[in-house]
Amino acid sequence: MQQKKNRILWAAVCILILVSAVVMYLTHRAVPFMMDDLWYATMLSSEEPVTGLSDIIESQIWHYHNWGGRSLTHGILQLTLLAGEQAADVLNVAVTFLLAWVVCLASGVSGKGKRVFALWACVGMLLGLNANWKMSMFWQAGAANYLYITVFIVLFLYCYLREGKSLPGICLWIIPLGILAGWSNENMGPAVFVTSLVAIWFRWKEQKKVPLWMTFGSLSCLAGSILVIAAPGNFVRSARVQENNYGILWRIFLRCYAECKAAVEYLFPVLLLLAVVLFVAKGILKLTIGRRNLLLLFCALLSWGAMILSPHYPDRATFGTMVLLICVILSMTGRILEKQKELLGAVLGAGLLIWLRGMFFLGEFLAISWGWIK
Repeated sequence: MQQKKNRILWAAVCILILVSAVVMYLTHRAVPFMMDDLWYATMLSSEEPVTGLSDIIESQIWHYHNWGGRSLTHGILQLTLLAGEQAADVLNVAVTFLLAWVVCLASGVSGKGKRVFALWACVGMLLGLNANWKMSMFWQAGAANYLYITVFIVLFLYCYLREGKSLPGICLWIIPLGILAGWSNENMGPAVFVTSLVAIWFRWKEQKKVPLWMTFGSLSCLAGSILVIAAPGNFVRSARVQENNYGILWRIFLRCYAECKAAVEYLFPVLLLLAVVLFVAKGILKLTIGRRNLLLLFCALLSWGAMILSPHYPDRATFGTMVLLICVILSMTGRILEKQKELLGAVLGAGLLIWLRGMFFLGEFLAISWGWIK
């Protein structure tokens, strides 16, 4: 009887995953290439359209020296723009599920059945707890800057969350992965680098030795972070920012305000859910948070705090921080269910509400786009 219920539940979750994929694809079809997408479809320095890989390389060299250091993410953007809208829409849905799968890895969810539930829950949270789902996941430029690049960031962190346990061939591929994670954006790259140093410190403290791959990975992440921050284009762009006309005290006030706004508005839904999960796990069930989750929380805190150095903190920039907090939520929820299986119904109910919230946002957008809501 119990096995039959489990099969029905598993089938229901698979159906919800399929519904999520279809609704996300339809939403991507309804969101056209716009704003930065139109500019990045050109050579940047001119209005000539990008026609191949050599054009993308040339464009990003110009971008690095004249506009900003995110040449890697914008190179990905130009590749997806070159593929065309329909191909990009399919790819965006696939990358969303890839990110959800990587989050499941980082959160320590194991077992085929559990991972399917976690995958569905993660997709629901990516949409339902997102401060700006459209601009961070469905706008093509936003998807490249946040959705795509966060896959590399979480994969890199996953290697260090394993407490020094190596993966096959890691000494070779950790270097390009570290560069990808570091050369992401201005807040996530340095946060991930510092977190890798903390993981190395834990390893040294316990075993008095550090595997070469951990050192190589951390150094390559540092190199990527330097590349994105020290780009000549960043200084060209920052010279145009209006904030530079303000006094130092006013700029400090505005940046502190932006930090507070990010915490109590943009990140509030995911922080509230995290607080509830930690209260149940730590306060009621007396579970330990664990090193994995402490490192994730530390990295999330750094990625949020690092934005104090930026004159702007748009809501979409909280995407990476949100993903790290989702990792902790999934990890602690899995441990709660291991100790109290009776809470499965409540957990599934909460997951369904969050998923419905995300589907409501997409459904509302589609209804407006199709003229059903005027």
